[in-house]
Amino acid sequence: MRSRRFVFVVFSLLALLHLYIGVRILPALPGSIAWGVMGALLLALSCVMIPTALLSRSRNKGGDLLNWIGFLLMGLFSSLLVLCFLRDVTLLIAAPFMNIDVLVQDSALGVIAVSLLFTLLGLINARRRARVVTVNVPIANLAPALEGFTIAQISDIHVGPTIKRGYLDAIVDAVNALNVDLIAVTGDLVDGSVERLAPHTQPLHRLRAKHGSFFVTGNHEYYSGAQAWTQEVERLGLRVLNNEHVVVEHAGAPLVVAGITDYSAHHFDPARRSDPHAAVAGAPDAPKILLAHQPRSAFAAASAGYDLQLSGHTHGGQFWPWNHFVRFQQPFTAGLRRIDGLLVYISRGTGYWGPPKRFGAPSEITHLRLIRA
Repeated sequence: MRSRRFVFVVFSLLALLHLYIGVRILPALPGSIAWGVMGALLLALSCVMIPTALLSRSRNKGGDLLNWIGFLLMGLFSSLLVLCFLRDVTLLIAAPFMNIDVLVQDSALGVIAVSLLFTLLGLINARRRARVVTVNVPIANLAPALEGFTIAQISDIHVGPTIKRGYLDAIVDAVNALNVDLIAVTGDLVDGSVERLAPHTQPLHRLRAKHGSFFVTGNHEYYSGAQAWTQEVERLGLRVLNNEHVVVEHAGAPLVVAGITDYSAHHFDPARRSDPHAAVAGAPDAPKILLAHQPRSAFAAASAGYDLQLSGHTHGGQFWPWNHFVRFQQPFTAGLRRIDGLLVYISRGTGYWGPPKRFGAPSEITHLRLIRA
């Protein structure tokens, strides 16, 4: 009953926000009434298709098409809402100082034009293969044998409604071309069940690295069936780290690679509570790397004595202006950061969630190289 009430409130809010855009923009458009009618129909379609895409469990091509329409409209709606609000604020400020009649019409057209442009550019950026970002990571007291040790990190691919096998194939090809020592997959691999998506995650079995590939769960694995996905990922040849570690011997020097369950895992399974301290218990005195989906695990990781944490989750905000709001939920948005003696690298993600849209926060395949501090 409570969940139904929550869904009703969310969808009612969505309808009101679409109504706000319609009331503020459509009457200001020039020309015949036909443009206003077309705009109202588009907003009504968006209001229906966004929840349809979010709730869809279809596995046929018709369902995929509906997902594409819904998520594209979600991206467009987001830009329309933000720019409409900024337009209203601008008009409110300008009203005492000028005649805003012309500005009202021009700004309404501007909101539509810029929203369409952001959505188109965001689509192009989201659908092209993530570029490789090379990062040197300085580690104190790094053994000479570990100088130049390389890690490929991929994160937040979100195989699901609009990301399929071909998209993941291109990522795997790019990662293998780097010829790294170790591969880290830091969560949010999927949005859907093993039954629906197993054919599309199959390319992961081609990942190749000298010391293997490692995986930790993100919050979306728990939405999609974490236990089933853990088994499937292991079947594909990746080592899943659930609050545990392995010791990698590289040219005779040990390197501790630990992984934890998602920061929110205990909400779904109390036995899987994320625990950076337990993950490193019994580890030798050697550089310690933690794979942790969410950056906010870093505070516990710092006290547990790790040297480097690799995270994702934020998508770098994915598209403007949400990149400015991530900091209210996570300590960092993207890039290499430091908490006390711990370095944290936050990937902007290798795919995207929801709208196929990236604007101001490009996706990445991260090529990390350990160097002596």
